[in-house]
Amino acid sequence: MAENVSSLSPRMVLQGLPQRLIQDGLVDEATMTQALTAIKEGDGNLVSHLVSQGIAEAKEIAIAAAQEFGAPLLDLDAIQLDLDVVKLVSDKLLAKHRVLPLLKRGKRLFVAVSDPTNLHALDEIKFQTGLSVEAVVVEEDKLQKIANKTMEQVDTQMPTLADDDLDLENLEVTGGDEDEGGAAVGRDDIEDAPIVRFVNKVLLDAIKRGASDIHFEPYEKSYRIRLRLDGFLKEIASPPVQLAIKLAARIKVMSRLDIAERRVPQDGRIKMRISKNRAIDFRVSTCPTLFGEKIVARILDPSSAMLGIDALGYEPEQRELYLKTLAQPHGMILVTGPTGSGKTVSLYTGLNILNKEDTNISTAEDPAEINLPGVNQVNVNPKVGLTFASALRAFLRQDPDVIMVGEIRDLETAEIAIKAAQTGHLVLSTLHTNDAPKTLTRLIDMGVKPYAIATSVSLIIAQRLARRLCNNCKVPIEMPAEALLKEGFTQEEIDEGIKIYKPVGCGSCTDGYKGRTGLYQVMPVSEEIQRIILQDGNAVDIAEQSAKEGIWDLRKSGLAKVKAGVTSLEEINQCTVE
Repeated sequence: MAENVSSLSPRMVLQGLPQRLIQDGLVDEATMTQALTAIKEGDGNLVSHLVSQGIAEAKEIAIAAAQEFGAPLLDLDAIQLDLDVVKLVSDKLLAKHRVLPLLKRGKRLFVAVSDPTNLHALDEIKFQTGLSVEAVVVEEDKLQKIANKTMEQVDTQMPTLADDDLDLENLEVTGGDEDEGGAAVGRDDIEDAPIVRFVNKVLLDAIKRGASDIHFEPYEKSYRIRLRLDGFLKEIASPPVQLAIKLAARIKVMSRLDIAERRVPQDGRIKMRISKNRAIDFRVSTCPTLFGEKIVARILDPSSAMLGIDALGYEPEQRELYLKTLAQPHGMILVTGPTGSGKTVSLYTGLNILNKEDTNISTAEDPAEINLPGVNQVNVNPKVGLTFASALRAFLRQDPDVIMVGEIRDLETAEIAIKAAQTGHLVLSTLHTNDAPKTLTRLIDMGVKPYAIATSVSLIIAQRLARRLCNNCKVPIEMPAEALLKEGFTQEEIDEGIKIYKPVGCGSCTDGYKGRTGLYQVMPVSEEIQRIILQDGNAVDIAEQSAKEGIWDLRKSGLAKVKAGVTSLEEINQCTVE
C-alpha cells in the first residue's frame, strides 16, 4: 500500500501545463518530475527546458498550452513585428522573461509567450507599460530565434541610442597608419551627432559579441550592417538607406581616409581604446559599388594571440609536435589553409611562446594584424619597394633568431626564406593550400628545388575552423552504424560507443553554436617524406606516407571533435571532405 501511495504522490502535485503534457503523451511522468526538479534547482522555465533537452517538440507543446489555457496560438514566422511596439517594454524585462510584444490595440498589449503560466512576466510588463497584457502562445524555438534577432535590431536603431550606451569616459578613437601619427577623434565629434554614436555603438557591439568582421553594405533601396560571427554573416541592423553616405564618411574619417574619393578602394585603420587597459584595432577596407561604398572592418583583437596553445584546439599529440618544432634552433614551419582559417592566430601563438628576452624575432606582414611587444614587426609596402623579399634580406643582416613571413607568394620570397631556415634561423610562414601534403608540391610548382624543401621544411600545419556546439542547448542524436561508418568512423570506435550531438539554439548562442575550435593536420617532414620529395613524388604519395606514420588528416581531426561532443557532424562536413 505504501508503494502505491509513493508512486501516486508525484502525479497528485502535477497540474496545469505539466499535467496536460503528460495526458497528451508528450512527456512521461518520470521525465516531467525530473524536468521540474532541474528547473527548481537552476534557471529557465519548463518549456525552454523541454525543448532545449529534446524531450518534446516546441510545436506540440505550444498546441497543448494553447488548448489548456484557452489562449490564441500564433505562428511567429507569419507576422512582421513592429519595433515601436517591441520598444514599449524595457530591454531588461524582455531579456529576463524571454517574451516578445507583438501588437498594441488601444489599451491592450498582446505578448508572445511559450509558457502561459509565467504570470509574473505578464504582471511586470503590465506594471511597466500601464497596459492590459494578453498572452499569445507561440513555439519556444521560434520565439527565442526571433526575439534575439528583434532585440539586435532594436539595440542598433539610431533613435534608441543614448550617450550612456557608450563608455565615453574611456572611449578613445584614433585613425590612420602609425607612421602618420594617428590623430585622435575629438570628444566633440563623439558627442555631437547621432550618426557618430551609432557607428561607435556598432563597433562596440561587434567587439562584445566576438565578431571577426563588420560589413556596411549599401543597396539601391536598403542598407544593411552584418557581423561575421563564428565564420557566418548575420544581419544586425538596417539603418535608412539615406544615411549611406554619412555612415561611409564617418568611418572614413575615423580611418583617416580621403572622404572626397569614392571612386577607388581605400585601406585604413582605426584604434579604439575601450578602457584604460584594452584597445582594439580595426583594419578598414572601402570598395565602390553600384550604390555607394561598401566598407568592411576587420576586428584585430590582441588578446586572441594571448590565448595560449591549449585554447586553440590541438590534439595532445599535435600540440607536442608543434611545441617540439618551435623549440628547434632552425628549420621552417608552414601553416596552410584558406582565408579565415585561423593561420594568423596559430603563428602569433607560436611567436608568443618564442618571445623571450634572449630571442630576436622579426616579422614581415601585409599588414601586421596584431601588435606584439618584443617582436620587430614590419608592414610590407610594395609601392616603395618594401616587399616580403626585401624585408627578409634586411632581417638576415639584423642578427635574427626567428623570422616570420606573412605569406610566401613568389619564388624569390620562398628561396630567401628557405635559405634562412638552412642557415640557422627558425622561419614561420603561411601558404594557401588545402592540406599539408599539397603544401610541399606547391613549393615545387613555384620553382623551389626539391632538395631545398627536403632540407629546410620541418613541420606543416593545415587547419580549418569549426563552430563549437553550445553546451547549454546541444542535444544527442541517434545514428545507425552504417551511417557512422560512411562518415569515416571505424568499427572499433562504433563498438566502443559514439555520442553525437546536434545544434538547437538558445538565448546564449547563435543557431546552436558558440565560438570556434581548430581542426589540424600537423605533419612533420620525416626522412621517408624527404625521400619522396627528392624522388619527385606527388601529394598523394606524401599523404599515403603521412597516414602510415599515424598523422591525422583534417577529416580525422574533425571526427575526433565530433566524438568528443565539441562540434556537430554537419559542421565537420562543411569544413572538410571525406
